[in-house]
Amino acid sequence: MSALSALPFLKPVHLRSPRSSPGGQRRHTLPASEFRCLSPEDAISVFEIEREAFISVSGDCPLHLDEIRHFLNLCPELSLGWFEEGRLVAFIIGSLWDQERLSQVHIHVLAVHRTFRQQGKGSILMWRYLQYLRCLPFARRALLMCEDFLVPFYQKCGFEALGPCEVTVGELAFVEMQHPVRGHAFMRRNSGC
Repeated sequence: MSALSALPFLKPVHLRSPRSSPGGQRRHTLPASEFRCLSPEDAISVFEIEREAFISVSGDCPLHLDEIRHFLNLCPELSLGWFEEGRLVAFIIGSLWDQERLSQVHIHVLAVHRTFRQQGKGSILMWRYLQYLRCLPFARRALLMCEDFLVPFYQKCGFEALGPCEVTVGELAFVEMQHPVRGHAFMRRNSGC
């Protein structure tokens, strides 16, 4: 038995030729679904989704366009966008908490485009984000603050409520929540991160 037959993932793969349009030219297609860190070029799409999602609920956006640009320039590696056919459909923006807590990732916002809501995309994106954080050697826990009605959603994602948050915005009060991402050294060593 050869070494190649013992390792099926190393066998050569024969690819079919790319699909052609009726005129014989290659047709360019975008990946159906892609997860990637956001860049400053994504700021306007992020802001449009965020504005629509939050103004209808709370009357204000958690992050304004200049703040989104700031985070996407400062720490794009702590953001994650879900793109379908090249279009942003959901995103998370995070940052490091502060100088004393550099191992804590603060999740500022998770938002899903209105046409993609109620499909589980928020839960899937949060799961992917937490898996991604486990690959970052400095990340030990993720923190967020949310309104009371969102606590069950985040609990289903594995977050635990820490109690009322000191931060308020006008009449809005928040619950602080956390999710540990440390203790996964074995996963980091063997995950290819």
